[in-house]
Parts: sequence; structure tokens; C-alpha cells
Amino acid sequence: MKTNKIIGLISAIAIVMSLLSACKQSSGEKILPSISGKAGEVAVVCTRGDWEAEPGNAIRDIMAQECPYLPQVEPLYTLFNVPTQSFNKIFEVHRNIIWLNIGEDYPEAKMVLNNDVWASPQTVVRFEARDANAVASLIRANAETLLAIFEQAERNRIIDSSREFEDLSIRRQVEQFAGGSPCFPTGYSIKKMTSNFMWISNETTFTNQSILIYKYPYTSPQDLSAKALADKRNAVTQENIPCTTENSYVIINPMIEPGYKNMKYKSLEFVEMRGLWEAYNDFMGGPYVSHSFVNPKTNEIIVLDAFVYAPKYPKRNYLRQVESILYSFEWNE
Repeated sequence: MKTNKIIGLISAIAIVMSLLSACKQSSGEKILPSISGKAGEVAVVCTRGDWEAEPGNAIRDIMAQECPYLPQVEPLYTLFNVPTQSFNKIFEVHRNIIWLNIGEDYPEAKMVLNNDVWASPQTVVRFEARDANAVASLIRANAETLLAIFEQAERNRIIDSSREFEDLSIRRQVEQFAGGSPCFPTGYSIKKMTSNFMWISNETTFTNQSILIYKYPYTSPQDLSAKALADKRNAVTQENIPCTTENSYVIINPMIEPGYKNMKYKSLEFVEMRGLWEAYNDFMGGPYVSHSFVNPKTNEIIVLDAFVYAPKYPKRNYLRQVESILYSFEWNE
């Protein structure tokens, strides 16, 4: 699958959101244990033979393909096989499960989504078909939906956690600044604030997860073009993000053209851009993703820009965390 088909699967995500909502537990059902497993990890339940044959190849081609716009090679999801006969209570509580049912008992090829089967918040996707080739074809035919299901599930977990542990003092300041705010969990703090710029970050000794929020007048649709947004980002980061050496500043990596998509999530329409940033005349860099949209009340462009600096670690999960925070944005009622 091409990279540009991976991100921004709007119709598939809309379907997934409705399916996940429909699968929620009723209040009368028993309380389930919490999920286990690492973020971005998927357990694939099938026989060892199917895992090493075409069904496993189909899953790996989709779920373990290279995650786009990272400075090093990382898979979209980390997969591991659980042989069907070995599936037990240890694996029942895993956060993400793909289950393959293959045989004469499954004459109809179908994909089934279940939520919170053995744990919560858990996502289980079952593929059923008569033989291995049929189930592999079914998996490939539903590639975009399969990706969207797990992307939305991982995103929802991060957003739910952010809301549970939200720093309301940051929300109040961002709402005053932009007319709305994402959910910033405990650990984030405001690093810099001016009349048209905010820098909110979560920093440890070796990592920095940051969200920039900036605004400027909207004059025409051309303001939301890829070039205009990239030029504006470079100007904003050059002015506001310091580097460690003299005459250095943060810019978009000029060797890799950023991805650009028109998106809609819930009621918000925005432009998504993602790519790599670097420090000119310095040895720093990492991935970023931004959401840009117009505030209809003020006729200003609002940009939510998330970036990661983690030179010692893989960056997929760090970026997914800050990107999910962007998706939690809500207008101030």
C-alpha cells in the first residue's frame, strides 16, 4: 500500500468510530479487567502455519509496513503471533487482537469487529473464511479499515487518558488564546507564550514532546496551501524555537516534502501536514504533524503543531501520543 493511503483514511475512520461506539459495554455488564500490552502492539491469533503463510504475509504487509515520516525505520504496529492453541488468559487481556478463523466451519468470508471482549478498552478484529487464500484476500480487501480501526483505538486510549489526567490550567489559557483547546495531561507545561504563539511541552532528560499553537489572520484559501503553511511554520519556529548552537534554528527538512491532506474529524475540518524537522547548523531533528484550520469567530488560522525530539529512542509511539492530543481539540462552548 502506498504511504499516502495510510494516513487520513476519512471514510474508514468514520465507519470505525461508529462501530466502536456501537460496541461499547452497557452499564449492566460486568466490569472487565484493564488491558495489557504495549502501545502500538497487536497480538495475531492464528496457527503457526497460517502466520508463516499468506494470511500472515497479508497482515504484516498492512500492519507492519514502514511508518511514514519518521527519521528511522519503524513499523506502523509491532506484531507478534499467538498460536491458537496457546491463547489463554494471559493473552485475553491484550489491548489489540487480530484473530483468524479458517476452515470449513466458516463458509462465509467476513470481518467482525468486537470491542471489550475480555478486557477494556480492548479492540478485537476477527477474520473468518473457508481457506487461507480466502482469508488473506479478505484481509487485503479491508486494509484501510483495519488500519483505521487500530489507529482510532490507540488514539481513543490516549485521549481518554489525557482527559482523565487533564491539566485544566493549561486548557483555560489555551482557550483564551485560540478559542478552544486540546486536552493536555499532567506533565505538560507552558514553555513560552506571546500574543500569537504558545509552546507547550512535556520534557524528560532525553525526550521532548511539544505542541506549538500559533495563530495569524486568514485572508484567502491560499493561506492553507502546502507552501504557505510550510513557509509559516519555518518562520514561526525560526523565531521561537531556540537551538543549542549559535546561528542555528528549526526548519522543515528541505530534502523530504511534507505530506498534505484535507481532513475532517468529528465536526472539525482541517489541513494535516506531517514530515521531518531539523535544526539548521545543528544536530537535532525529528518528526512533526500539524492540524491547521480557521477560527470562524475571529477569521484567524489556528495551527496545532506537534513535534518530537527523542534522539535515543524510537519515535513512533511518542509521535502518536502528541498527535492524539491534537485530535482532542474542542472549541470553547
